[in-house]
Parts: sequence; structure tokens; C-alpha cells
Amino acid sequence: MLAAECDRWALWIPVWIGCGIAAYFACAIEPSPWTAAAYAMAAAASLALLRGAARWLAIAGLCVALGFAAAVVRTQAVSAPAIMAETRVLALSGRVEKVERFAPKETRLTLSHLAVEGWKAEATPERVRVGVQTQGDDVRPGHLVELRAVLMPPPGPSVPGGYDFSRQAWFDRLGAVGFAVSAVKVTGQVEGWGGWRVARWRDDIGRRLLARTGGDTGAMAVALVTGERAGISEETLETLRVAGIAHLLAISGMNIAMMTGFVFLVVRFLLACVPGLALRHPIKQWAAVAALAAGIFYLLMSGATIPTQRAFIASTVVFAGILLDRVAITMRLVAITAIALLLLAPESLLSVSFQMSFAAVVALVAVYERARGWLTAGHGGLLRRVWVYIVAVAVTSLVAGAATGFFAAFHFNNFATWGLLTNMAAVPIMGLWIMPWVLALFVGLPFGLEALPLKMVVWGNEVTLAIASRVAALPAADLRIPALPDITMMLVVGGGLWLLLWTRSWRWWGLMPMAAGIAFAFTARPPDVLVDEKGKVAAVRGASGDLVVLGGSPKSFARETWLRRDAQKETEETTTADRPACDTLGCVYRPARLPDLRIALVRLPDALPEDCARADIVISAVPAFGRCRGPLLAIDRFDLWRGGAHAIWLAKDSVTTRSVAQDQGRRPWSLYARRTVEKPPKP
Repeated sequence: MLAAECDRWALWIPVWIGCGIAAYFACAIEPSPWTAAAYAMAAAASLALLRGAARWLAIAGLCVALGFAAAVVRTQAVSAPAIMAETRVLALSGRVEKVERFAPKETRLTLSHLAVEGWKAEATPERVRVGVQTQGDDVRPGHLVELRAVLMPPPGPSVPGGYDFSRQAWFDRLGAVGFAVSAVKVTGQVEGWGGWRVARWRDDIGRRLLARTGGDTGAMAVALVTGERAGISEETLETLRVAGIAHLLAISGMNIAMMTGFVFLVVRFLLACVPGLALRHPIKQWAAVAALAAGIFYLLMSGATIPTQRAFIASTVVFAGILLDRVAITMRLVAITAIALLLLAPESLLSVSFQMSFAAVVALVAVYERARGWLTAGHGGLLRRVWVYIVAVAVTSLVAGAATGFFAAFHFNNFATWGLLTNMAAVPIMGLWIMPWVLALFVGLPFGLEALPLKMVVWGNEVTLAIASRVAALPAADLRIPALPDITMMLVVGGGLWLLLWTRSWRWWGLMPMAAGIAFAFTARPPDVLVDEKGKVAAVRGASGDLVVLGGSPKSFARETWLRRDAQKETEETTTADRPACDTLGCVYRPARLPDLRIALVRLPDALPEDCARADIVISAVPAFGRCRGPLLAIDRFDLWRGGAHAIWLAKDSVTTRSVAQDQGRRPWSLYARRTVEKPPKP
């Protein structure tokens, strides 16, 4: 049956590569490179032996092995030292690789080529990220600096199954984070050429633009030019997110397409105005080359992030198709782009930017393939062109919103209810007004003529932000979604790919696993107790089903993460039955639905003997040294040090726990796995 669509089989190659990468990251123990090589050899051997349609099974197996091997090789290639515990104040020096300015006197520096006083070179991290209390105007990429700072390991998830920053830090070769306790002293400047010069260039442009404007709309203009969003306030980012247009600030597919497409149209129009050129030379191909050059420029300006790389590869294939007089926008383009990114950076498969951007692109191309005839059938008059544009924007917003909405719910626990409405209004402003002025801004910068284009970009941002603010204020604009299980992700993505990659009637079979995945989401049971990695903050589930947070500040990252994953905006107002009894020594809590169960949160050693004797569950921020044997479950400081944050499920006669360390497994990026087999470097 599937033989009828043999021309679509190749589209599944990146899917199988992705399956191999996903299998690698799902392993509980780090696989050996020899294991990956054995899988690849076995798949290659089966490919040589099989014939006919069965060869596609061997090809699928080979692609899975290739993805698995690519992930193994990539993990080994980026291996770099990482610290395992918070340090004392250290004197360190290094090269400024990146400067991020968040607010007045709040700056974050990424440093490389480090030297730490008293540390051996082989134990020193490749990169560290340090927060400093300075305007940052005197610290620039390429500067050599000295400072005193406290360093900490890159934090792991604050809840089992949550976002793992430590894994991303491993692939970024970021071995520590921390904060400075002294002023930053600039001691020199790097000579020669390198990536720091592009970073300096971007920093110069960002500071130059901010000097001419201010506020969030000015910071939004900087984000569209350099990709740096650190200057935008949290309130504005939240407004854009709730309204469903935060993607407009990420330099990705839409921005690259608008920039390169506008350059292509302008250059082709100008060349067509010269009859001698238009009649004797391939001006369409010349315009494609100019658009590619603009894409390279924008890629460098944006910092070459994963979404921008994906968009640039896609645009390169599009304009290569134009150069060869081939149809450029096809599902094969998407497949080629995905294969390139997955093999070069396998870890990108797990990133939300990769998932959302490819979900939108695959869905849009699938719709475009079916609607191409209607969109290209005759040019018609002005009214028809306007109508086609309006319908195209509406369909694009609807399809992209539907495709990315699930991933927003999975990763961010929210769904932009009115996203279609906002995109219908904001996307034309971005495409017809803001991005052309961004191009004019690039042209005018070398000549000091950026004032007018910048003013026009800021004005467009003001209109966009006003639209987002109105939409965000609508009822139910921010729909909170509880944390979804991994099985839901697998079934929805698998069913969605089956639905979009095939063209015949059996593609509708993909709706069945998607429906099953959504059904599994309703059966998932959230944890009853959550504990942070230091035991100072905990959350328990009250009678209403909402979480009651014990300890910690209102701005605690663990607290915010727990409430977001539980689809809560704030912790509930506790009833008398649910209210914990707290003092300086700790808290004691009896869940209203399990009144015979006593949970104790121990903050100081003096409370430990009594709570261990009387409580059923003890969570201690201090070491118990094996003396807490009475409770059904006792988690002390050492358990948290070895296992990280814990989640606990309560039943009438049993208690089930899950730690971050169990979720991560014995992997190179797991701080808890390294603590059991390595000794930290001594300063």
C-alpha cells in the first residue's frame, strides 16, 4: 500500500535519524562509541543483504544507527571540564565572549580561555557565565578581564522531567555559572581575528541603537537586528508570549524569509528596470545570489543560533533551487535541512526552538503543497491579490499556531488562545513595514543614517506591542496547561508526521495516535510532594488539588517552575485543614485527603529527632547520618546532594519517589552522576 507513495519515503530519513538521537538521549547509561559503531555496521550489513521494498527497512535502521552514532560522537567531541560544587570566592581571568545586558547595573558575561587561581588547566571549565553588577558599557566582547567570583555547577532540572539546563550547558561547553563579588577589571584586548569580532560588532550595533532610542520597543528593535533579547523587560516578553507573537522576535524562519525575500524582490525589480540587463542576463539568479548574501549577513548579525541556522539552511536550499530553476519550497527542502541540523548538532532535537520551527514549517509546506494551485493560478487584479494575501496570512497563522501550540503547551505549559487573532494583525506589520525598515537600517548603519529607519522600526514595534497588550487582556488569553507526559509527546509527534508527510487517504490514520497521546495526558498523575535540591523549598498537594508551597521566596525558581507545570498562577490560599504548621525549625503538614499521613520539612538539626520519631515522611535540609529510620520515607541533605530534586507520589499504603538523578541517568552532563565517580578539583 505504501508503495503508492514511494516518492515520499525519503522524507522519513530525518525522522529515523531523529529516532536514533532520541534513543541515545533516552539511555540510562552513556553508550560506548563501540556500541554505536556496532549498530551502524549491523544496519549497513542488513542493507547489503536485503532487496526490494525490504531495503527501506534496512535504510531506516541505518538512519537510526546514524542518528545514535552522531549523538555519541557529538557528546564526546564537546566534552569539557565542569565543576561539581559551589566554590569559595575565586580570582579568575578570561576573555569576554558575550555580554548580555538585562537592566541597569545587571549584566551577564560569558568568559572563555579561563585561568582560575590555584586550579590546574585540565580542571578549569572551557566557559563560565557570570553575573556582574555593572552597566557593562566598559566591558566588551574580546576584552581580557579579571574579577573575583563564586562559581556553581550548571543547575539541573528543578523537578524530575523538567527542563535540563545542565544538558544544554554540556553541549555549550559551559562548565560553571556564578556571580561576581568584585568589579570587573579590563586588562587587555584580544588581537587578531575570530568569533569575538562578530560578537563585538553585534554589541557595537546594539549599543548604538539603544543610545538612539529606549524602552522595550527600542530593545525589540535591537532583538530584530542582532538577536539579543536580554534588554526586553519580563513584562513585555510575557505579554508577547500570552498574545502568541513572541516568535516574531526570534530571528528564525519568518525573519530570515522576510529579509532574504525582500532583498530578492528589490534586487530583481531594480535589475528589471534596466532592459539591457533583463533581456540578456539571468537577473532572477543574480537576485537569488544577492538574497543569499543578505542571509549570510543576517545569520552573523543574529549570533547564528539554532533557529537561525535552520532558517538559513532552508533559505539556502530555496535560492539554490531558484539558481537551478527548480521548485524550491518542497518537503524535500525541509528534510534536507533537518538532516543537516540533526547530524551537525544532534542535541538540537530536544530544543524547543527546533521542535516548534520544524513543526510549523512541515505543517505549512504540507498545506502549501495542496494549495499551491490556488495560490498560483493567475495573478488577477489588485483585489484578488489582496484577498489571496489575507487568506494566506490567516491560513499561515492558523496552521503554524496549531502546529506549534502543542509544543508550547508541552514546554511552557501555556496555550495562546487568541494567537490567531494577534498573528493576523501583527504578521503583516512585521512583513510589510518592520522588516523592510530593518533592511534599510542595515544599509544606513555604515553611513550613520540609521536614525530614520530605526524610528520606523520602533514605531512598528509600538503598534505590535499595543496589539499584543490588547489581546493579552482578553478573557482566557493565557490558558495554562499541566505538565504533559513524554508518551503524549511521542504519540502526537508520530501521528502528526504520519498525517503531514503522506498525501493519500491513509495519512488520516495519524489522527489515532494523536488522540491516544492526548488521552494519555488526562491519565497522568502529578506528584503529591516536590522537594528542591537543597531541601529548603517543598510543595505539597492540598485538598483542592493545587500545590501549597512551603518555604522559599516568592521569586524562587523552583517555586515558579512547580506552579507553572501544575498550571497554577499562584499557590492556593490554604484552608484550615490544609494549612501547614511552621516554625523556625521546619514545617509539619497533614494532607486533607490523607489525614493519617504526617509530612515533616526539617530546616534545623534540632527538629530531626522528634520528626523522625513521629512523621511518616521526613524531608530534611540537614544530614540525618542514618539516624532517621522510623518514617516510611526519609530524604536528607545527602540524598538531595546525590539525587537532586525529588518528586513523591502518595498512596494509602505506599510511597513512590523519583529523583532528577534517576531521570538523567549516568550521563556526562549529570552533576549527580559525576559526584559519585569523580572528585572535584581543589582550588
